[in-house]
Amino acid sequence: MLSLGGRTAKQSPHHKVLMVPHIVFYCTWQVQTGFGRTGSHFWGFQGHDVIPDMVTMAKGIGNGFPMGAVITSPEIAASFTKGVHFNTFAGNPVASAVASAVLDTIIEDDTQKNSLHVGTYLMTELAKLRDKYEIIGDVRGKGLQIGVEMIKDKTSREPLPPEDMAEIFEDVKDMGVLIGKGGVYGQ
Repeated sequence: MLSLGGRTAKQSPHHKVLMVPHIVFYCTWQVQTGFGRTGSHFWGFQGHDVIPDMVTMAKGIGNGFPMGAVITSPEIAASFTKGVHFNTFAGNPVASAVASAVLDTIIEDDTQKNSLHVGTYLMTELAKLRDKYEIIGDVRGKGLQIGVEMIKDKTSREPLPPEDMAEIFEDVKDMGVLIGKGGVYGQ
């Protein structure tokens, strides 16, 4: 499955066996890979031919406004009536209006298509940089969900040290580009 920083898990041809009802409860977190960011699908899990029991999301649904949501079946939702649950923003009509407006904008502006086109261009250009520079080990992802592996050199493939990464992040920021850190080595 696609994750933060373009990371993908190796997928067995038998991955759908895990999705057999009543054996495994599959909940997917769509904070990073949802809302068309992968370009090819609105939800990241759709690219893997599986249907989760529950989908959770935040951030993207409110475009910075504090908002989260859960989508599930009526049967699973009914199970939540058996206990006490607390949610700070539950039933907030302003947050709901913001989320609705954000979803309308995503659809009207076709941002998923934009993610596909801009992401394809960016992946192509980053691949050229990977082929040219020793410190770029890999470029991977889908749409605008992209990860770049930074290494000391292509022979050792050791991760680039944090101080070098910090310098790169500052230089890129000074050029007007904001990028995020992720992964085991904070790249």
